[in-house]
Amino acid sequence: MSAANGANKHYFSALETEHSALIRWLFDKALPLWSDRGVDANAGGFYEELAQDGSVINGPRRTRLVARQIFVFATAADMGWQDTRTADNLVNHGLDFLLGKCLSGSGPVFSVVSSNGAPLKPDFDLYDHAFALFALGNAARLGHRRQEVIAAGRTIKGAMLAGWKHPVAGFEEAIPPREPLNSNPHMHLLEAFLEWEQMGDNDGWAELSDEIESLALSRFIDPETGGVREHFDHNWCPASGESGQLLEPGHQFEWSWLLLRWAVARGRSDTFSTARRLAEVGEKYGVNEATRLAIDGIWADLSARDRRSRLWPQTERIKSHLAMADLAENEESKQISILLAAEAARGLRRYFETDLAGLWHETLDEMGRPVSAPAKASSLYHITCAIRELDSYVRQHSSHG
Repeated sequence: MSAANGANKHYFSALETEHSALIRWLFDKALPLWSDRGVDANAGGFYEELAQDGSVINGPRRTRLVARQIFVFATAADMGWQDTRTADNLVNHGLDFLLGKCLSGSGPVFSVVSSNGAPLKPDFDLYDHAFALFALGNAARLGHRRQEVIAAGRTIKGAMLAGWKHPVAGFEEAIPPREPLNSNPHMHLLEAFLEWEQMGDNDGWAELSDEIESLALSRFIDPETGGVREHFDHNWCPASGESGQLLEPGHQFEWSWLLLRWAVARGRSDTFSTARRLAEVGEKYGVNEATRLAIDGIWADLSARDRRSRLWPQTERIKSHLAMADLAENEESKQISILLAAEAARGLRRYFETDLAGLWHETLDEMGRPVSAPAKASSLYHITCAIRELDSYVRQHSSHG
């Protein structure tokens, strides 16, 4: 891993430098901008995109985006963003829209609604349910409308279990069943279930976390390469054709981080090697050596598929290497992980080089040049989560740096 070259006793300072820069950007630039222009104060909810000049691009509201923005503002307040009253108001603003317009009367959530709350895509979408649960678990854990939110989360979970549970493990994408089944929404379900566990609700969340972890280890992860695949048939075997051969470096890192979280919570050190291999696959085969950015796609044989670099895989690379550093077996491994996390953080900041501070580029091409496009509000979840993990790590270890 080339980023480890030249490691010395000052290796931790590189991480502290990135932490300082990212916190300042988030608190001073991004959150003020998105808490102003990214919020629909009249109809409710949040706008999906801002143009690079900061102008609003209006459109339908996805439940997953409403949920992600609830997480962003609740987490920002918890991290110490000084405008706490604004953050609390925005969390309530999001919860009002999520519970009042995205949650159906029978329990499931609508995938897409109009700004006035009319369902535009009422069909079940597992990904949107994962994020609804994640946002509610996070909000309850941080003290936002706890009893109301817990009740809503249990209602959603009950509807999912009653209507869309897969007969072997995990969940269906639709009823009647359709293919492919996908690992990605299950990854976010694991994230949501762990959030509910951490919040302290004992309503079967741990058992669901364990089921997803077992499904990942037995089906999602290729035993030959150690990489996690994306698409499967109804028996949880890799999908036929090209779709079954797709891997995403960002998901190698994200699964690595989540499996390490699960393993620490369960005291299951036997899972560490699987999580480490996922991070290794992402790092060795999913990072562009020229730009040092995580790329968008690799094939099942671990060859490069798409050498463009979206923003979100950079955030997952940060999280994975920080978790690896915490569980490093020796000082050299810890230094390598910290240096790679710092490198990933520097890479993330390249996306923030925009004319209007607080926005970002969604994609850099294989040469590291920005691809012209609006900034998606959904990316702020990835950014905030990575900065939260970085902030936690630096605060915990700075006295030892």
